[in-house]
Amino acid sequence: MNAWAEDQMIDPNGMIQFMGDPEGALTRTLDMELNHPGPHSVGIIGRCKRFAVYAVNGEVKYVAVSEREDDPAGDDYPEDTLAEALLDAILKHNNDEL
Repeated sequence: MNAWAEDQMIDPNGMIQFMGDPEGALTRTLDMELNHPGPHSVGIIGRCKRFAVYAVNGEVKYVAVSEREDDPAGDDYPEDTLAEALLDAILKHNNDEL
């Protein structure tokens, strides 16, 4: 995770924290395990769906999943989970609370 953060030029003392889920516990708890037969057929077992979560003090405020029938992993159409979409959702959420 540290190498990925470094590659993305993320300040280790900043607001973004990279975290791993090597045993898939969080993935299963969030019901985000990719169960499509495609990845399983090439040996990728327990892969996490592409998703983004906005949480405040442990309370989930927004969840986006990049998943389509023709793109179950969200690799071809990740737009819903990219930074711009998540920032838009956070701004909308915060404006709705005002």
